[in-house]
Amino acid sequence: MAKMNQKTTSDTHTQNINLISSGTKIVGDIISEGDIRIDGQLKGNISSKGRLVIGESGTIEGEIECANIEISGTVKGRIHAADLLSMKASATIVGDIVAGKLSVEPGSVFTGSCKMGENPA
Repeated sequence: MAKMNQKTTSDTHTQNINLISSGTKIVGDIISEGDIRIDGQLKGNISSKGRLVIGESGTIEGEIECANIEISGTVKGRIHAADLLSMKASATIVGDIVAGKLSVEPGSVFTGSCKMGENPA
């Protein structure tokens, strides 16, 4: 008889979090299965199946494709959020947005076009 409280491999899966701290500059693309937080600078593209958080000191110049994105810093480039894009009050975005849902705080700045909904393509 099998134990009822036995954990499976998927139950014990820990989520990966990648951190690019303030003062760090990266030139190149980032591809990740887990979550990413950027407080530094990135010149390149980001692709993640997880959540992307761009802190107030974070800047990205390139395309972003993630499930959920929270922006407090600066982005110059195309953004595709499969689920939710959240723009905090300190966010600045120059580029086109494609998102399932969009949350915009007063004070954020956006220049570009936006398509949203269940099938924004």
